[in-house]
Amino acid sequence: MVYKYDFLIIGAGVAGMSYALKVARALSNDTTASTSEKNGKICLICKTSLDEANTSFAQGGVASVTNLELDNFDKHIEDTMIAGDYISDRAAVEQVVRKAPEQIQELVEWGVNFDRKDDGQFDLHREGGHSEFRILHHADDTGAEIQRGLMEAVRNCPDIEVKENHFAVEIITQHHLGVRVTRRSPNIRCYGAYVLNPEERVDTYLAKITVLCTGGCGAVYLTTSNPVIATGDGIAMAYRAKATVADMEFVQFHPTVLHNPKETHPAYLITEAMRGYGGILKLPNGETFMEKYDERLSLAPRDIVARAIDKEMKIHGLDHVCLDVTHKPAEETRHHFPNIYQKCLSIGIDITQDYIPVRPAAHYMCGGIKVDLNGQSSIEGLYALGECSCTGLHGGNRLASNSLIEAVVYADTAAKDSLKHVDWYDWNERVPEWNDEGTMTNEEKVLITQSVKEVNLIMANYVGIVRSDLRLHRAWDRLDMLYEETERLFKRVHATRDICELRNIINVAYLITRWALERKECRGLHYTTDYPLHAYDK
Repeated sequence: MVYKYDFLIIGAGVAGMSYALKVARALSNDTTASTSEKNGKICLICKTSLDEANTSFAQGGVASVTNLELDNFDKHIEDTMIAGDYISDRAAVEQVVRKAPEQIQELVEWGVNFDRKDDGQFDLHREGGHSEFRILHHADDTGAEIQRGLMEAVRNCPDIEVKENHFAVEIITQHHLGVRVTRRSPNIRCYGAYVLNPEERVDTYLAKITVLCTGGCGAVYLTTSNPVIATGDGIAMAYRAKATVADMEFVQFHPTVLHNPKETHPAYLITEAMRGYGGILKLPNGETFMEKYDERLSLAPRDIVARAIDKEMKIHGLDHVCLDVTHKPAEETRHHFPNIYQKCLSIGIDITQDYIPVRPAAHYMCGGIKVDLNGQSSIEGLYALGECSCTGLHGGNRLASNSLIEAVVYADTAAKDSLKHVDWYDWNERVPEWNDEGTMTNEEKVLITQSVKEVNLIMANYVGIVRSDLRLHRAWDRLDMLYEETERLFKRVHATRDICELRNIINVAYLITRWALERKECRGLHYTTDYPLHAYDK
């Protein structure tokens, strides 16, 4: 089956839904287009249900300068540059920080609720790395509230066609027309995507503009705060299509997920806002340890805190450390963190009286598909937004709560840019349909499952919080073997979501390892025992 759309959006988190709403609004305001021309132009696909996205798992909040009496743009910009280890693109940082307040207002207009004080002003929190209170939140489920508000707006928009349980297999370029494409090929063009439907047939989606909003790649690791669907699909597809990727070595490990061996994909996130609230990191015996690593103690940036916890766990032979909020008023704790309170209570932990067992887990990819200030990738007609993109905002390490606002700001710039260019293109009718031949047996399904587990172990053991060239080369060799095996399997079986996701996590694991090998210094989230100093310290 062949479908045609002006705008094909792959992924339905905050980036994808914001972009869809912004484009739909612009089209509805375009008085030069007839009603028939407006309808059916926008398709939003997601590989599960609309409500299952990384956005839903973001607890902490959204960073934006809203209290100009205490805060200003320059402070937020500098905090972001410091957290990013001065690798961040200042133009990207300034764009996000300065455009953030207007995008917050738009989220509110779409029905998103943020907590407010009695006087109506936003109830702002402070998180690690921020010099001021500037985090807007909705209790401890901010991401879920944003997802709820945007879903309601999307479902009420007649111009957005939502297709749930549809999985993008590949984006379409000249390669699929029989043209040899290399990374140095000029003007690689995206014509849409091949999409696996719920009946496990691959359809052809032709599009003038294609937007990747596929989220992160935490499922590459053994333990992650991401849902199991976070398999790096957009990054892998773009890389196979010869798009430029960048900064893949910078994988952020959240310092504090709930230690519960029964839950690893996702591990339950204990928001950084809890440390901003006054939570103190301790060993199980009650000893504090962050004073050994940073003067900011438990409010140090995430990379420092994650490495400190990792080291303490190794020194003492522990599988977790603890976060202590028992010194805070019990009612206040329950009020600010109702979901965390109930979650911990469900496994026998009363956070008002007991320490919370925590450990680091893969959380956020700072790198991804390289884009410009408009979200445009190196492939013509292909945009990337949200966690799958590399805007330059995060540099070597993401500042807490900068990601959600980045997604909305870049959805805005991408919508404005792509609306200018959409009429330049037409659908490419020469794109061939996907070859659906092949079968998938139980034996092959077992191999796929075991290969995913192998990738998870390789990345956890050799490409984790602390790295070395020896470990990275070992990971490279093992990933290479898995890559060859999987590509042979992919060529002879019927396309399924399982085999496609396996290909994607192997591609992303390879990119993380390769970029880590190429950075010969400790910088941001990349920490290696072979090169302990910054390049500028040598």
